Amino acid sequence: MKIIFHGNNAATFHPGFAKRLEHEHELVLLPDNLETDADQREYSAADVIIGIKYNNTHATPKNLKLYQVPGAGYDGITISELPAETALCNCFGHEIAIAEYAMSALLSRHVPLADADRRLRQGDWKYWAGGPSGVRTELGNTAIGILGYGHIGNMIAQRAKAFGMTVHVANRSHVKDHTQIDAFYALDEFKDMLPLVDAVVNTLPLTPTTTGFVDNDVFARMKKNAVFMNVGRGAVVDQEALYHALKNGLIEHAFIDTWYQYPNADNPTPFPSSLPFHELANITMTPHMSGWTHGTIERRRNTMAENINRITRGEKPLNLIPR
Repeated sequence: MKIIFHGNNAATFHPGFAKRLEHEHELVLLPDNLETDADQREYSAADVIIGIKYNNTHATPKNLKLYQVPGAGYDGITISELPAETALCNCFGHEIAIAEYAMSALLSRHVPLADADRRLRQGDWKYWAGGPSGVRTELGNTAIGILGYGHIGNMIAQRAKAFGMTVHVANRSHVKDHTQIDAFYALDEFKDMLPLVDAVVNTLPLTPTTTGFVDNDVFARMKKNAVFMNVGRGAVVDQEALYHALKNGLIEHAFIDTWYQYPNADNPTPFPSSLPFHELANITMTPHMSGWTHGTIERRRNTMAENINRITRGEKPLNLIPR
């Protein structure tokens, strides 16, 4: 089969991919922008495409058996434009990395290593044990509220529970195993948990029903000293509501990893929002990095190769998205 790696994201998974396949296939790397006739011909001849964007600006592959998204979110795929017989699949493997990011961010509020180091280099012993000036808080004495209990939410809950946190979860479907959950809420009742938790973490994917889901009312119901984190999709959180909450002190701090504007060919170095979040002191901004580790790449590479092997064998692929 002809397997197309479309764009820079997909190309990350190309090294070592062939040796995970049970049969020999033709692997082709194509750029994000298919500007040449040769690129368009290769794309239209694909049996499998690995990529994150598909719409009617691309040539339609006539024999496309599998469109494989090299990640969890598939909001860049116009599903109605895919050939009817094409299987659409995503993959995960990022939940471990994102959970480590989340716990690192939360711990930084209680264990100020960077500040202690900076001060001690100047002879400032503020955090010296035994003195009253540097007594710290502990993460284990706080409560976390997690929006969404899929791969990411589940892994964050495991880590949070290991640190002794009280774990609140809001999810669309019921959760059978409550061994790492102290309180559960239906997703449409999640606002009831907001006054009870010290950190709110969004892990929800972007869908028509979750767009703008976290709004002004959400931030108004949170504790004034609460922390908000977004490791789901940017647009799940209304950006004006988030900016207003931070600028006006409705919440104490935010850790934001998923955004509203991303680099593209026309603007490779944009700010992540049209609003000046970068001017605020009470936000930690990261460039959609929480799930991007060697481990994530390896796990996703294995899943995608397995799906191609399954397609070759005439079997149902993993993580098939209903059409």
